[in-house]
Amino acid sequence: MVEAAAAFVAWLGVSMIVLADGRRGLGLGVALAGLGLAAIVFQGHGLVAAAALAVGAAIAAARRLVSGSAGWQIMPPGSTPRLVLCIGAGLLALWIGFGITTGTGAALRFAVMSVVGLAGARVLASDDPAVLLTAVALLALAIAAAAGLSHSAPGMWPYVAAGLIAAAVGWLPVRTPDAA
Repeated sequence: MVEAAAAFVAWLGVSMIVLADGRRGLGLGVALAGLGLAAIVFQGHGLVAAAALAVGAAIAAARRLVSGSAGWQIMPPGSTPRLVLCIGAGLLALWIGFGITTGTGAALRFAVMSVVGLAGARVLASDDPAVLLTAVALLALAIAAAAGLSHSAPGMWPYVAAGLIAAAVGWLPVRTPDAA
């Protein structure tokens, strides 16, 4: 039950990133998604792995709160397709994670598919540097969480590396392309 709730929190967080353009919305989204992924990883891989993801997400969220467009800017005009994307991707990931695939880890499969799919879509659909860096941070966290889907224990290093990437990506300089 805890894993299912954590998977829902991860989907809710990445949906917030898809629906928000302001730094408060993006910060809340990365915090929720990171918390959800860390809670799922804690169930299967222990405290160190979960703490690495949670700390990386917390640093990424804190960085997002001080850079980017001001305010929440949740569902600005013209964002109805983003809402449809969030609902559709969530339902598709839910169906695949719980219905089609078998075995343990259904909540982890749902969370990873939701976060990777929606964060990847946000990277492709946005040109705002704050949004791009936030989505990339979540992609790193979700890919590390996906290491828990293997039958062999991956150890703590994928989680530590993802936490470091998520924490550091917010400080990357982003230049806007200039037309020639």
